[in-house]
Amino acid sequence: MILVRNIWRRVAAYAAHDDPMVETCNLIALVVASNQPFYPLYVYLAVSEHIWPTFFTFLSTPLFLAVPALARRLPRAGRALLPLTGVALISATFFRPSERLITFILVGLAIMTYLGLDGAYGDPVHLYSISEYQAFLRLNVMSAGILTVFVGLVASEMLSRRP
Repeated sequence: MILVRNIWRRVAAYAAHDDPMVETCNLIALVVASNQPFYPLYVYLAVSEHIWPTFFTFLSTPLFLAVPALARRLPRAGRALLPLTGVALISATFFRPSERLITFILVGLAIMTYLGLDGAYGDPVHLYSISEYQAFLRLNVMSAGILTVFVGLVASEMLSRRP
């Protein structure tokens, strides 16, 4: 139990920042990174035993883990790294009205990437069955929904602490 508390204190210290928006983005990034190792297990249990393609998600783990480190030196860049790493529409919540241009650029990049890459991915690394793709859809929609609820909760907590 002491080990868990020490680990939690270190994680909390790593995520801490004077700016509540930066601190909240840091927390979101660390929660996403801490869940990534479980994604292959979720896929195995909910979709298929063919989980090796899920290991590509680990390419983004260092970027999520780097958000607090970058934010410590460049707070705006740290907040921007979160949406650039993969949570663009949710992270737009954490830019101030004076930073709307950054928000529109980041969300626009996410949308343009999504639309621009449509059909340009090349051959899949593994072909799943129709029912497995449906299971992927359910898993990812549920994951995105849970993440959205989590972000809403931490955003409301952040807003309630405003003077």
